[in-house]
Amino acid sequence: MAADEEHAKILEGFNINWMNMRNAKTGQIMWEQEWPASWKEEEVVARIPKEIMKCEAVSREINFSSAEKIDDFHLLQKVFVADQCLEEWRFKFGFVIPSSTNSWQSTIEAADAQDMLDPETISGKVVIETSFMDGDTHLLTSVVRIFYV
Repeated sequence: MAADEEHAKILEGFNINWMNMRNAKTGQIMWEQEWPASWKEEEVVARIPKEIMKCEAVSREINFSSAEKIDDFHLLQKVFVADQCLEEWRFKFGFVIPSSTNSWQSTIEAADAQDMLDPETISGKVVIETSFMDGDTHLLTSVVRIFYV
């Protein structure tokens, strides 16, 4: 099978089921959302409690399924505020077993309090662009717009 066909097959069988965010210190779930079926083609809207901005660290859990094996699964995330990239993060998962459902938890530490942006000011202006990768091969980029409520 050609590499392009193989990656198209990976993408076809890949799905994000749900995602949540917790206060990493207490474990309290602060936000949880089932992922819409249209996430691969359309911008997803997430309404996240503004109190999450007060956490010292946030634990993000992604539950995903893959029909195909992925040899070197990782994400590149870029955080934009008003079209300006403010942060870039890389997260590595590694090998994904075919026909599996997986939970992937990552901890993100907050900036110092004086460097935090006001959630009411940036609500609706924050866009997280996530590139899903298999090694050096780009599989898909999804976009999530954040509203702080």
